[in-house]
Amino acid sequence: MRRSIALVAVAVTAMVALAFLIPLAMAVKEIAETRAIAEAERQATTIVPVLAVTDDAGALQRALASTPAGAERLAVHLPGRTVGFSRVAAAEVARAGERARTVPVAGGYALLKPVALAGGRRVVIEVYAPEQDVTRGVATSWTALTGVAVALVAGSVAVGDRLGARVVRSARRLGDAAASFGSGDLSVRVTPDGPPELVALGRAFNTMADQVAGLLSAEREMAADLSHRLRTPLTALRLNVGGVGQEAEQSRLAVDRLERAVDEIIEAARRPTRPIQSGCDAAEVLRERLAFWSALAEDQERRWELVGADVPSRVPVAAADLGAAVDALLGNVFRHTPQGTGFRVTLHQGSGIAGILVADAGPGIADPQGALRRGQSGAGSTGLGLDIVRRLAESTGGNVRIEPSALGGVCVNLWLRTESRPAESRPRRLLRRGRAH
Repeated sequence: MRRSIALVAVAVTAMVALAFLIPLAMAVKEIAETRAIAEAERQATTIVPVLAVTDDAGALQRALASTPAGAERLAVHLPGRTVGFSRVAAAEVARAGERARTVPVAGGYALLKPVALAGGRRVVIEVYAPEQDVTRGVATSWTALTGVAVALVAGSVAVGDRLGARVVRSARRLGDAAASFGSGDLSVRVTPDGPPELVALGRAFNTMADQVAGLLSAEREMAADLSHRLRTPLTALRLNVGGVGQEAEQSRLAVDRLERAVDEIIEAARRPTRPIQSGCDAAEVLRERLAFWSALAEDQERRWELVGADVPSRVPVAAADLGAAVDALLGNVFRHTPQGTGFRVTLHQGSGIAGILVADAGPGIADPQGALRRGQSGAGSTGLGLDIVRRLAESTGGNVRIEPSALGGVCVNLWLRTESRPAESRPRRLLRRGRAH
C-alpha cells in the first residue's frame, strides 16, 4: 500500500509540476529573447542622432565603432549603400517596413529598425544579436525549475510515504489482531488509530471480539451445565449397579469410565480456549480404542480385525480428538449393523497422509451425502458422528470418503494430512454409497 501511495504521489505531483513548469520554461525563453531584442533596439537608437547630422560613410563607421556593440554587430543601410558589416540579404532590408522586425541569421538574429530622417530620407539600422545573448540565462533557469520539480516530487513522495506508513501500520495491526483472534486468542483487542475509516473498523473489530467472546463464554457455560446434568442419572445408575460377579464389576467399570468422560467434557467446556496439541500416535489411539470396544464386540459376537497399527504413525491432531472420531466410526458400526456383523479397522500410512479405514459387513448407507451433513441422520441418531469425523479430517487438510467395503457393507475412510500444503488447495469430498449416521 505504501508503494501504491508513493506512486500516486509521484504521478499527481509530476503532472502538476509539468503543468506549471513547461509554461514557465517557455516564458523564460521568451523573456530572454525579448531582453536580447530590446538591447539590440537600444543599440540601434544610439546611431539615430548621428544619422540625423550626416550620412558620411567615414563618420558613420566611426560612430558604429564607438557603440558598445561595435562595428561587428551594427550596420546602416542607406539608399544604394551599406555602412558596416551586414548579415542580412538585400531583399530582407527592402522588406523592412515602418516597424522593426527580427530576421534569423547564421549564429543568431538580426534586428532591422527602419528610421525616417529629415528631408524624406529613410534608412534601416541592422543590429546583430548572437545566439548566446538570446539564450543567456535560459539553461540556468531551466535547471533551477527542474530542481524545483524534482524537489516537489520528492517531497510529495516523502509525505505520501509517511501517510501510507500510518495507514499500513494501522491496517497491519488490525490484520495481526484478526489473525490472532482467528487462531483462538479471544482476548486480543486493537487500539483504533489511523484514518477515520480504520478507526471505525478497529472499533467494529473490538465490538465483534467482545460479542464473540461473550457468546463463546455463554456457550461454554451452557455446555458445562448440560454435561453436569448427566451426573444425576450417573449417580442413580451407580447405585442401581449392585451384586457381585464379573458382570457387575464390568458394569461398575463402565460407569466409572462414563463418569470420567463426563468430567472431561465439563472441564473442556469451561476451558476458555483449546490447548494447542502437537499431535499423537494414531496407532496407539487405535489400539486403545479397539481394546475398549472389544468387550462389546465379544458380547455381540462380532468378528473384528485391526490392521497396520503395529507401526507408529504420527498425525497432527490431539489424541482425544482422534479417539472421539474413532469412537464415532465404531459406534456407528455397533448401532447401525445387526449383532454378529464383523468389522475391520485399517491404519494406512502414505506419503504426507495417514488414513483410518473402518469397514463393516453391514447393509451399507442409503444416503451418503446426507450422512456427512451435520445434524442429519436416516437411522434415528443425532447425525453428528460423521460430521465430527469430517471436521477433524478437514482441520488437517484431509477429507472423508465413503466407499463400498470389501466385507460387503460400507467403508468410511478418514484421511489426515500429515504435511502442510498450500492454503488454496481444498480437500475434495468423494461420496459414494453409504448409510446415514
